[in-house]
Amino acid sequence: MSDKKPFLTDIKTLRERARKHIEQGAITEGYKADRETVIKILNEALATEIVCVLRYKRHHFMATGINAEAAAAEFLEHANEEQMHADQIAQRIVQLGGAPNFSPDGLTSRSHAEYVEGENLIEMIKEDLIAERIAIDSYREMIEYLGTDDPTTRRMLEEILATEEEHADDLAGMLEDMNS
Repeated sequence: MSDKKPFLTDIKTLRERARKHIEQGAITEGYKADRETVIKILNEALATEIVCVLRYKRHHFMATGINAEAAAAEFLEHANEEQMHADQIAQRIVQLGGAPNFSPDGLTSRSHAEYVEGENLIEMIKEDLIAERIAIDSYREMIEYLGTDDPTTRRMLEEILATEEEHADDLAGMLEDMNS
């Protein structure tokens, strides 16, 4: 006699559960996270990404000086990647039955990162690095909060976190190069 739990719910039960609440799309009875909270934190992440896109775009166009060309190219690359993150987050919010908040009203108060323009290239890089470090800690906390309750959102956030860490490394390297 085996006390092992079956690996998968029996097919009949899976089929019955899938037919219930089909209007909820991908959200099945097995979804364990608090959807409202997940949507709220994702909308904060969305605001953060939008603020980062705007800051990076400004820095791209405002970069001047001897290292401006390379820095501007890096800022543009980061802006484009932050925009992709915003799009992924907005899509996930919709999948969870929420509405992505793109309203410019209150954007900076919803964002974890600040919008600081910077007066020169070094200040711009520092402000971008600070924002990336904020994003890294924010995403890490969101991932910890989700645990195993929403593996899809968690995986998305883990991928975004990895990119934010790359951005921080890029910026730290740029800062080091400019200071030497």
